[in-house]
Amino acid sequence: MSAITGIMEDYLKAIYKLQRGRDSVSTSALARRLHVAAASATAMIQRLARLKLVSYHRYHGLTLTPAGQRIALETIRHHRLIELYLAQHLGVSLDKVDREAEKMEHVLSDDVELRIAAALGNPAADPHGDPIPATDGTVRDVRYPDLSTLAPGATGVVARVSDRNPATLRRLADLGILPGVTLKVLAHRPSGYRVEMNKRRITLPRALCKAIYVQ
Repeated sequence: MSAITGIMEDYLKAIYKLQRGRDSVSTSALARRLHVAAASATAMIQRLARLKLVSYHRYHGLTLTPAGQRIALETIRHHRLIELYLAQHLGVSLDKVDREAEKMEHVLSDDVELRIAAALGNPAADPHGDPIPATDGTVRDVRYPDLSTLAPGATGVVARVSDRNPATLRRLADLGILPGVTLKVLAHRPSGYRVEMNKRRITLPRALCKAIYVQ
């Protein structure tokens, strides 16, 4: 097999994430996810298909092959371990670890990956609460409801926060809303959700609540 490039790994990782809960992924959805032109996405998909990393049928979308999924999960494992190391050991803020990990995930050797995992205590989740795939390619598929689904009086522990928007992450970090924090919903108001955390009360906009997943 030809050498797998970092761009190929990015595509495989994106397909894996988009494929969760779906039978297949469309070219247009993949292009939007990666912020590339549809023609560029199609060309890369065809290249990955020739390498037997994806199964692609023009009018039925694409799926990862077992080989493609292995590479996707290995890349995700690298990414999330790096994120956690940067956050815990180097003090990099949550809104910046994703961007930094994107640069490093493609060049991390297996030996360094294992050393980082050991230094972190072989963690189960990254700093956002997303599961870290194991070395054997298994990954916990746990889905949590977002805070906006909780009724007044309900309490939830933050299990993960969405890492899609750096500005949202900065806001959550500034508020101290991170995995492990307990939130109690006091009321639903037009301005947002009134919640209590660490003996203080704040109002969270509904959009922000939808980026907070609880258990």
